[in-house]
Amino acid sequence: MISALPPLAVAVPILVAAALLGFGHFLPRRAADVVAILCALGIAALGAVMAAQAMHGPLLHWFGGWSMRGDVVLGIAFSADLAGSTMVALLGLLFAASFLFAWGFFEEVGVQFHVLMLVFLAAMAGFSLTRDLFNLFVWFEVMSVAAFALTAYRLEESSLEGALNFTVTNTLGAITMLAGIGLLYGRLGSLDMPTLGQRAAAAGADPVLLAGFCLLTVALLVKAATVPFHFWLPDAHAVAPSPVSMIFSGAMVAMGIFGLTRLTWNIFAHAGPVADQAHGVLLWLGAISTVAGGMLALAQRHLKRMLAFSTVSHTGILLMGLATLRPDGLAGLLTYLVGHGLVKAALFALAGVLMATLGGIDEIGLRGRGRDIWPAGLAFALGGLLLAGAPFGLMDEGVKLLDAAASAGGTASIAVLALPLGAGLTGGAVLRVTGRVFLGWGEVPGEEERSPSEEESEQANRPLWLMLLPVAVLLLLALTTGEFVAGFARHAANGMMSAAGEGPPLVPDAPAHSWLSWAGLALAVVVAAWDLGRQHLPRLLDRPVDALTAPVFAGLDRLHSGLIGDEVAWILLGLAVLALRLAYG
Repeated sequence: MISALPPLAVAVPILVAAALLGFGHFLPRRAADVVAILCALGIAALGAVMAAQAMHGPLLHWFGGWSMRGDVVLGIAFSADLAGSTMVALLGLLFAASFLFAWGFFEEVGVQFHVLMLVFLAAMAGFSLTRDLFNLFVWFEVMSVAAFALTAYRLEESSLEGALNFTVTNTLGAITMLAGIGLLYGRLGSLDMPTLGQRAAAAGADPVLLAGFCLLTVALLVKAATVPFHFWLPDAHAVAPSPVSMIFSGAMVAMGIFGLTRLTWNIFAHAGPVADQAHGVLLWLGAISTVAGGMLALAQRHLKRMLAFSTVSHTGILLMGLATLRPDGLAGLLTYLVGHGLVKAALFALAGVLMATLGGIDEIGLRGRGRDIWPAGLAFALGGLLLAGAPFGLMDEGVKLLDAAASAGGTASIAVLALPLGAGLTGGAVLRVTGRVFLGWGEVPGEEERSPSEEESEQANRPLWLMLLPVAVLLLLALTTGEFVAGFARHAANGMMSAAGEGPPLVPDAPAHSWLSWAGLALAVVVAAWDLGRQHLPRLLDRPVDALTAPVFAGLDRLHSGLIGDEVAWILLGLAVLALRLAYG
């Protein structure tokens, strides 16, 4: 009976979505909200139960009873290991928070929003649990289709344009994924991930494996929105409804990193030449994404675009954790991923609070108007501190593990530069918003004044306490569950590495403190104070700094034209550079 649990994570949301679609018109006004919240909480509980059972080994379910005959895999399986089960629990929690925040938000269109979101949840759960490579692609596509529709939900010109960019770029990612799967299947003769790992280990230095790794990596990094595959994300976030943005940055982007982590450890960690190349490639891609995303976040005035670029920066940090190819790096990645998902979902909900209560999303235009909703200001400040690396909570536990992995793995110099810089810049941007919007500071804007913005608002039909309730729950979990989740992440890393044939691994204890967290927090405070107190700075200090930074910000801004042709060109350029690096590295 326990082995029947994993399929329920997909079947239940789909069945509930079908029931709402068929009978939603006959239900009372708020019934769809209640049903969706209960369904998401049920999936979170199911994930927690599977995680508890997976402490003793993965829960394996073969669909239709088709399993293996010798070393030949005949069927498709869900394998609920500790990492995948924890992801299902996180997904259920984030979707429940999103549904609660959206209470009554979409009452004019009925249950269509809830149906799309539940399909979205089912696709992510299937993506987290499947051990079949082609099945991974199927869930990738179902996830994408639901996301496309949710981005264009308003059916306005800007939302349709953002959805079109999202559709084209992520479809290109899907094509590269399918091509990579075809190469691996053609060379290794299987789609079962553990079987692929065993055969990859015997293949040795095979260029086809490098090509397959390259294509799959590009596909998943498009979904993860890391530089230079990230251009679709700010456009999609800027136009998607806030409850949808909570899921995009809190969960969907994490799926790209989590999927790449599973493929790396289940398949390519066995192939020494591929793993050696992956280490350097992923490390530098992560470092560039961390720093560039942080700088772009600091240069925004549109709050949702700023938070979207912050997500680009933090997925770079996760990618650096994967690049260590160490058990403590893997544990740190999983811990940081959960913490970032909780914090970023809360921050996007707060952006929705500003749109609903103040009728805008422009940081400069909202200056001083948030004083009457000071609880949202406190939550914004706390979110900024957590992003910056405040030495408490889930994200700090992840940083400590990542710091230990980078130091032991010989990548400390890159992590020392990139991690606190990205965290400090993104945290500083959020703290600057807090000071300007809720305290009225920052009379003189800086580089953010030149960034694009537009007038946006959302329905103000919900009381403030109801919109802040999911924010409070998410931030409370991000603050108080650090050691608990980090312990789970250690066990998950052990299980993932054992499945990869790495022997009996042991994740070393993280240091009690990491100076990387303190460095990121200090930089965030300095950056926010600099921008908010610009009018009080001596010109001899302010002008040289602007002369140095303005060309960098302007150059980064010009790269983000919003044109679909440019975004596709960057994906193809990233693919070409990655392929050359793997071929001749």
